[in-house]
Amino acid sequence: MTHTFISKISKILISGASIAGPTLAYWLSRYGFDVTVVELSKTVRNGGYPVDVRGTAVDVAEQMGIYAHLQEKNIHSEKISFLHPDGSTAGVMRPIMLTGGSATRDIDLPRGELTAALYNLTLKQPIEYRFDDSITAMHEDDDGVHVSFRSGKQDTFDLVIGADGMHSNTRRLLFGDEAPFTRYLGYCFGGFTVPNTMGLAYESVVYALPGRYAILSVVKDSDTVHAFLNFATEDTPDIDHRDTGQQRKRIADCFAGEGWMIPELVQHMLHADDFYFDTVSQIHLPHWHEGRVALVGDAAHAPSFLTGQGSSLAMVGAYILAGELAIHANYEDGFIAYERIMRPFAEANQALANQASFMMPRTADEINARNQLLDALSVNGDASMPGEDSGDIYSSLRLPDYSSALQN
Repeated sequence: MTHTFISKISKILISGASIAGPTLAYWLSRYGFDVTVVELSKTVRNGGYPVDVRGTAVDVAEQMGIYAHLQEKNIHSEKISFLHPDGSTAGVMRPIMLTGGSATRDIDLPRGELTAALYNLTLKQPIEYRFDDSITAMHEDDDGVHVSFRSGKQDTFDLVIGADGMHSNTRRLLFGDEAPFTRYLGYCFGGFTVPNTMGLAYESVVYALPGRYAILSVVKDSDTVHAFLNFATEDTPDIDHRDTGQQRKRIADCFAGEGWMIPELVQHMLHADDFYFDTVSQIHLPHWHEGRVALVGDAAHAPSFLTGQGSSLAMVGAYILAGELAIHANYEDGFIAYERIMRPFAEANQALANQASFMMPRTADEINARNQLLDALSVNGDASMPGEDSGDIYSSLRLPDYSSALQN
């Protein structure tokens, strides 16, 4: 199919400069749009825990010309060890056995390496970044979207795209409080970093008690470990998202009196300057756009870290949104086509969270079932997890070809 660039839209504001935002900015700029990106942080965030680029997202990275660079940053995790409550090993598996992806194409890399690669690529395009700022109000009329910023600036754009994460400020301004669109999955977590006193390298360790879990991951042979203390609770806990003291106390109370390295991890958590807390949740919206404003990535369809697909979905969704805007004369038709193509793929990946009981068992019976499965996997070598093949889902969307709309 041959497409012609006929869109009347030219000036687009993107809120968020993590993964979806820069990916979208790159493609929109390539299609000839005038792009501005506003980001609350003072700079692109670096560091961070490992994330994955899998399946269809690999195709996006290849088309952006950064796949080889991302491969160089691949951390090549070799194993995941699952421990008994006494700290002894219950079983070991290769990460590829858990994800079901492609060992040759998929990439596991620090989040900061991915965001840096995407941001640096956009610097080659005429894209304006406004750091340390955010949207405070939007008003739409026939002339566009009139935007007020925290800095006091005001500007008008043809379109506004929210690429600002699960707790999207753009979505809140568009649709209201996030609670009606949040699907809580029954877990909360606190993340922080600790010194690598265990000598871990190229691996992760999972320590599970019924309804409580510690997950430690190390990038290559780093002297720093990314630690997560997670706990299950049926109802969303009544914890102020701004009160880190309350958050830390809740986690410490949940893990009080436990063995292995838990007391040491709790002490690090209580004093960590990079601590962050959140619920394990997804975003489910009846539609991803309203008027001249649309959402992409976690802002539209956060899958939760249980799926490991947040980064990949962000890249794929951004690619499709930009392409559909480029080939449609009317932005509303572009928004509709984007959601028609992307929603089934996003929902299929969100459904992968249903497999959470393997990594985060809630009961002693689920822990025993997991250990039995680990025994079976060790007997069968590199056998994959039973059930639906996640790798098929990761690659279930074939990228549309928008090359005819490219302007440079």
